[in-house]
Amino acid sequence: MHLYDVPVIFVLIGLALYVVLGGADFGAGLWQLATLPAERRGSAAARQRAERIREHAHHAMGPVWEANHVWLIFVLTVTWTAYPEAFGSIASTLAVPLFIAALGVIARGVAYALRSGTDRPAELARIDTVFAISSLLTPFALGAVIGAIVSERVPVGNAAGHLFSSWTGPISILVGALAVAVSAYLAAVYLAADAARAGERDLTETFRTRALFAAAIAGAVAVAGLVVLHGDAHRIYHRLVEGPGLPGLVISVLAGLSTVALVLSRRFDLARVSAALAVAGMIAGWAGAQQPFLLHDLTLRQAAAPHETIVLLLVAIAAGAVILFPSLGLLFSLVLRGRFDRPGETGLSSTPATIADVLRPTRHGLRARLAVGGLLGGIGLLSVAEAPWAHGVGVACLFAAMILGFLAVDPAGLAASEDRNA
Repeated sequence: MHLYDVPVIFVLIGLALYVVLGGADFGAGLWQLATLPAERRGSAAARQRAERIREHAHHAMGPVWEANHVWLIFVLTVTWTAYPEAFGSIASTLAVPLFIAALGVIARGVAYALRSGTDRPAELARIDTVFAISSLLTPFALGAVIGAIVSERVPVGNAAGHLFSSWTGPISILVGALAVAVSAYLAAVYLAADAARAGERDLTETFRTRALFAAAIAGAVAVAGLVVLHGDAHRIYHRLVEGPGLPGLVISVLAGLSTVALVLSRRFDLARVSAALAVAGMIAGWAGAQQPFLLHDLTLRQAAAPHETIVLLLVAIAAGAVILFPSLGLLFSLVLRGRFDRPGETGLSSTPATIADVLRPTRHGLRARLAVGGLLGGIGLLSVAEAPWAHGVGVACLFAAMILGFLAVDPAGLAASEDRNA
């Protein structure tokens, strides 16, 4: 492995996290879209049920929806910095789907903000409609971008590809549809788990059924995608089913089947993990099949930024991870432990943690000092040394700094402290 290979690993990790976390967020909006007909033309009981589903989705995603987009920003920033030629080609040729995706993200954010400021049914209906439609368009547009890259319709150069036909081919359409189906599937699994934790049996069964339905749809789209991939991008297909992408494909299939079995047995907490693993396997399989090319006739080595730029980028990632990972870890620990549930749902108090509670885990000085040492060691080895083995050790030091920094802050301990103080 060369130093220019390392940033793409971070990009893939960030992409997997965004697909899992952001996808579940988009999927929650998709399930709200399914409730709109009942809200407008259904009976009183149907409208009440639709409102409960909508409120449950908003409540489950409310604390984390904005944090999920951190990973999209991370992916774009690292790609732009580490592989500027590839980023410029993608951003210029695929400007239309990227604009649609950005518009969807903005519209969803505006809908979240406006929703908290109104209680009139007509206004809420319009806001929820915008939110739901945006939740459909954004994952589809981002999936179409990936499909355009897979089908090699993005040539190297500034706006060198066609503005529309580059992302409207059969692979782009199918990958976009797969992104929508996977988002609905992830959201249904996560929302079923949240409803089970809150003791909402009817909502649990509702989202359990939807999870199984979405899993079947996602599986069918994935199989159709393989058929289209065979005809439209045979190199990627061959490397996916027989080459380096095969392990990721196998992991994705096995994890997906395991998720279905876990949902059937109502073991939703484990289903969260296996669903995320299925998505990660899918991305790993694509990455293995795509290598060593980023775009058509553009390899990773050719697209990479200068050595000094990559070194500084990796140092910045390691330093930022020491802050970002513990913060997000604390946030999701609080969410999964029910600290953001409505008062009375879990028997926990809504009393916030004090500053002393937040700072107390950072007194584990040994981990913190080791994290700083790993950061400094990584910077030194990547900046001064020239031997490949030294670069490998430097990257390992940066990874160790991220992990030790996370352990020094101990987000799980913070969440447990919240529970003890409740």
